[in-house]
Amino acid sequence: MQTITAPSISAIITRIKERILGKPMTNHLVVTILAEDRPGIVEQIAQTIIAHSGNWMESSMNRLAGKFAGILLVEVDAQHNSLLQDALVRLSEYGITITVEDSNYLGQHEVPLCIEIVANDRPGIVGEIAAQLASKKVNLESLETFCDSAPMSAGMMFHAHAYIQLPEGMSQTDLTMLLEGLSDDLMVEIVDI
Repeated sequence: MQTITAPSISAIITRIKERILGKPMTNHLVVTILAEDRPGIVEQIAQTIIAHSGNWMESSMNRLAGKFAGILLVEVDAQHNSLLQDALVRLSEYGITITVEDSNYLGQHEVPLCIEIVANDRPGIVGEIAAQLASKKVNLESLETFCDSAPMSAGMMFHAHAYIQLPEGMSQTDLTMLLEGLSDDLMVEIVDI
């Protein structure tokens, strides 16, 4: 005797949508990664995505203090979504901690504004900058920071490279005045991209 398993409601809805739209439904997943740094991490993740019919769309990955950390956007047909998510999470068996979240990514967004910030380093400077931006509803899309020795002094210089979205009605001049108002030594440069 053969057992027949009925498809789930979500599978039925997906098939109906595919028939109406004439193409498979696509899901977007935001994947975060954390592991002890070693060769082969990206390859393992990429092979897992390929093996489950996913498409690696965007990513940002770095090594920091001996850890490998990253975030990436993966596109996958609805029929492969659950299997891909399960396979990615199972990479924990290899020391790769992965979190997967569904996204409503539409593939469209405005071009961000790129800024460079330089100031004398001090405790709390990232928090101060983030608070100023948040107070005016500026969306911080990407932030990279580092410190290095100040030329001709024993102090440290803070450097930030950020991509932001200005709210409607805020000019680049308003942004510069907002941030440079934090301290006399803070300088903001708008970078053409």
